[in-house]
Amino acid sequence: MTAQPDEYREALDRARNHAFQWLESLATRPVAPQQNADEVAAHFRVPLQESAVDPAEVIDELAAFAEPGLMGMPSGRFFGWVIGGTLPAALASDWLVSAWDQNTGIRYATPATAAIEEAAEDWLLDLLGFDATSGVGFTTGATMANFVGLAAGRKKVLDDVGWDVQSDGLSGSPRITVLAGAESHASIDMALRYLGLGLPVPVAADHQGRIRVDALAEALDAASGPIILCLQAGNLHSGSFDPFREAIELAHARGAWVHVDGAFGLWAAASPAWASAVDGLQLADSWATDAHKTLNVPYDCGVAIVSDRALLRSAFGVHTDYLIHDAQGDPFERVPEFSRRARGIPVWAALRSLGRQGTIALVDGLARNARDLAHGLGALPGVEVLNEVVFTQVCLSFGTDERTRTVTRALIADGAVWMSGSRWQGREVLRISVSNWSTDATDVAASIDAVRRAMAAAD
Repeated sequence: MTAQPDEYREALDRARNHAFQWLESLATRPVAPQQNADEVAAHFRVPLQESAVDPAEVIDELAAFAEPGLMGMPSGRFFGWVIGGTLPAALASDWLVSAWDQNTGIRYATPATAAIEEAAEDWLLDLLGFDATSGVGFTTGATMANFVGLAAGRKKVLDDVGWDVQSDGLSGSPRITVLAGAESHASIDMALRYLGLGLPVPVAADHQGRIRVDALAEALDAASGPIILCLQAGNLHSGSFDPFREAIELAHARGAWVHVDGAFGLWAAASPAWASAVDGLQLADSWATDAHKTLNVPYDCGVAIVSDRALLRSAFGVHTDYLIHDAQGDPFERVPEFSRRARGIPVWAALRSLGRQGTIALVDGLARNARDLAHGLGALPGVEVLNEVVFTQVCLSFGTDERTRTVTRALIADGAVWMSGSRWQGREVLRISVSNWSTDATDVAASIDAVRRAMAAAD
């Protein structure tokens, strides 16, 4: 028997109320969680009861027990790691995705969600300036988006030397040399490990983490056999972009596949303001990004783009008797999963709500807030901005490594904002990542005040 709406109504109403309470609290609540995982677990890790509990009561309990352990990640004052917020249309559409409960793997079975994701694909390719014939897959995040692009690259470079990795695997195959800048992100290492390719050969980077073209030329000359080159759109610490045109032309001259990790920085291609910074980006063969970061859709939603749509389908496609295949291609042929939620729908909703100019304004606004933070914080006595603030990342030092760690701890204890510590080019840093659409001038000013208080507390 089909479930009746009333069976869901009260639980959904409670969830809606708790969601609004959470969103309304973000303006004034401390960003840091008020309980640690062990304290929260004391409420949840109890023996499973014998009898059923009313669904609405379950939701009330869930919200009440979880609330002290929630980080204010959707707050405009959250600058930790590279974690965006969620646009209203994207959040609401994600609720519908869960309610619709469509397994978006087969085009025939879920025509609505497949069609919406295809529309999102068209808009993404157009906004970012990629060829309309490229293939797009919606993955769990940027790590798996890197996996998809590199898997396509692995197949292509082995195809070129006559090795069928799909049938024969890697055992006995020609060794693939993977090159990456010395400051490439760990998600590249993870994806390569999943693919059985091992760690990349590091290529020297400059003082902003950009791959050095002269060092790349030497590395390419030293390599033999199939080659994959990994470049970066948005360095984790500096936000800088690799010199795409020169690097890609060098790599392609050697027959290499070029993949770009653009977890947050790929979105710069949508704005004319970064045309020179991303010059040549579109010459690469595959790209990865995370829509939760700069575009601000809910978790989880990575985006993998491969210039050769047929190659992408051949790398991930499977044909079985029980599946109904579509000649145009099915969503599961672009990602590692057969079964998945319709991750691309919040992307469609975000872009539909923003439009082209709104998307550009979102990207430009994040970068403007980063510059304003760098300017305001750099004016404080004893604060040094270590990077060229070219996009959305800011790295600060407070003199010695020990003082930088002390200020970072004091800032986290203060709770008004969240900025995470890191280590970059041999120095302890306070790293600021501006990723939330809702961050405004008030948040910037409050954040500068919070750092000032942390410095005073560290004295």
